[in-house]
Amino acid sequence: MRQLTKGNPTPPALRTGRPALSLIALLLMAACSSPQEDIQVWMDDQSRHMVGKVQQLPEIKPAEQVAYVGYDYPDPFRPAATAIDLDMSTSEFRPDLTRRREPLEAFALETLAFVGTLEMGSEKIALVMFQAPAGGGAAGQGDGTLYQIRKGNYMGQDFGLVAEINDTELTLKELVEDLNGEWGERVTTMELKDPLAEEASK
Repeated sequence: MRQLTKGNPTPPALRTGRPALSLIALLLMAACSSPQEDIQVWMDDQSRHMVGKVQQLPEIKPAEQVAYVGYDYPDPFRPAATAIDLDMSTSEFRPDLTRRREPLEAFALETLAFVGTLEMGSEKIALVMFQAPAGGGAAGQGDGTLYQIRKGNYMGQDFGLVAEINDTELTLKELVEDLNGEWGERVTTMELKDPLAEEASK
């Protein structure tokens, strides 16, 4: 049995235990590092390998220029009644703007009704009555007034010439302008109406 005497050095087993304890302490300290520190370390490591790169802008091609060729086309929004150019129109049906307008040319044809006839010798005269449209927009402008119309008179807003009058019909020849600025003739027939019967049916 070995005896330790005073003054003898520390046993070998005790001397080798101190480095082991130091290593364990270092490992415990490393394990106790916060997650934020680990993330920061990872980010620092990644940033050292990152290199910024800006992609080149695509080439901008100039727009193709197209010549506009519609200057000579008629304006579809131009009112036909105020866009008549007699010098430009070559149609045989173009209206005579120097002619003095007659009273019934101030009314749309839809507001006029053929309600009867008169005979003066061999001449037949049509009785035409102005009727205000639905809603009364033209009330007070001759609603219910009878007009005597002869062959050759004008009525309506499309230069309507009275061409024929008989006991049941009144025939008009109107002048209308197309999109190309050319004038043409349109035949319109107004049938005889009984205003009293129509009023009773309302």
